[in-house]
Amino acid sequence: MNFTVAIVGRPNVGKSTLFNRLVGKKLALVDDTPGVTRDRRPGDAKLVDLRFTIIDTAGLEQSGPETLQGRMWLQTEAAIDEADLTLFVVDAKYGLTPADETLGEMLRRRGKPVVLVANKSEAKGSDGGYYDAFTLGLGEPVAISAEHGQGMIDLRDAIVAALGEDRAFPPEIDEPEINVDLRGGDGDDVDDDYEPEYDDTKPLRVAIIGRPNAGKSTLINRFLGEDRLLTGPEAGITRDSISVEWDWRGRTIKMFDTAGMRKKARVQEKLEKLSVADSLRSIRFAESVVIVFDATIPFEKQDLQLVDLVAREGRAAILAFNKWDLVEDTQALLADLREKTERLLPQVRGIRAVPIAGQTGYGLDKLMQSIIDTDKTWNRRVSTAKLNKWLESQQIQHPPPAVSGRRLKLKYMTQVKARPPGFMISCTRPESVPESYIRYLTNGLRADFQMPGVPIRIHLRASENPFENRKKKR
Repeated sequence: MNFTVAIVGRPNVGKSTLFNRLVGKKLALVDDTPGVTRDRRPGDAKLVDLRFTIIDTAGLEQSGPETLQGRMWLQTEAAIDEADLTLFVVDAKYGLTPADETLGEMLRRRGKPVVLVANKSEAKGSDGGYYDAFTLGLGEPVAISAEHGQGMIDLRDAIVAALGEDRAFPPEIDEPEINVDLRGGDGDDVDDDYEPEYDDTKPLRVAIIGRPNAGKSTLINRFLGEDRLLTGPEAGITRDSISVEWDWRGRTIKMFDTAGMRKKARVQEKLEKLSVADSLRSIRFAESVVIVFDATIPFEKQDLQLVDLVAREGRAAILAFNKWDLVEDTQALLADLREKTERLLPQVRGIRAVPIAGQTGYGLDKLMQSIIDTDKTWNRRVSTAKLNKWLESQQIQHPPPAVSGRRLKLKYMTQVKARPPGFMISCTRPESVPESYIRYLTNGLRADFQMPGVPIRIHLRASENPFENRKKKR
């Protein structure tokens, strides 16, 4: 990206709507309720021929630094300091307020390039608010409608004028040619006997989920070494799913902080429903998912449902028992958690669980190593020859049951995909194979091919009969 732009303004002036317009996707949550956005959210923006990084921020609400609104404003100030240019959005329909004047004065003092944007200019009676914006002393405002896409050409010209063409259009750098291994990917088209090496240089996408106030944002801030995400004692601070990037031992990690997910019956407000839907999208987009438990009240029903959700989505799951620094008898609790994990989560038997403390940083290196190890298992591929030898031995130890007096036969097995590992077994009468025997094979795969804690898919298919369509000879 060439440069960075921050969008600032008081609540409900249309900052997130403009952010979504510039990135071309509905990434940021948008609602009529003021103050929806709380954290600063980056995105890759495109405006005609301009390419840049855009940062959505929380609205200005004057309050003490110890309050939630005060902490939100500190995040906005950090975005302004990070950006090369600021888009100051005002509401042309509603007109100026004292909060607009306060923010305008602060931007003037900082001395960075500012483009004044009069949003909602398509509304009837917006001319008065547009001309009032001249009194802020930040130059001529750009009249736009973020909702309808009006005025985007004028906004592009104003950005180029504020930054200068040399900054807005830097010379292109020829990137080195990259050799791509066509045998990679999810492994759907890989040769049956090919067992690829794990690529430990590939960027890894990790989602952090859990109940409200489990310490997800605090955990990510500790990983980053800065207060990048908004935190506090209030439950449900995070609303948008925010992505952050950092390096761990030379590998790029992209982490997604998500809104806390409560029981479905308790989610009534429209805004919370939007936040939960955004969290579910992050789970589907991620490769590994860390489910954060509160170690002081672990294994609530909602915790178990979240683990089951991740397993059904086919993601690589890791448990993190947070707030370990608040536990008194750690050894007794550790033994209790180990027993409950095995008993309550049989669908992800062997799942890695790590005690951590987001406030102090305890256990974070071990958690990251568990994430990497689980991702290796999630990407694992086993050759067809090994699988068929294994299938034969499993049937000798525990033969398939007889259904209606006829023994079931499992003839052939191969791995059809990875991420998560998926296997196909050719057999007679696949609809008659009991679920208990499929579980027996699944547990055997986990134990014999070192696949603990990841979802395993087994698909049964009827073997083809070459004489099925031939007429019987008289």
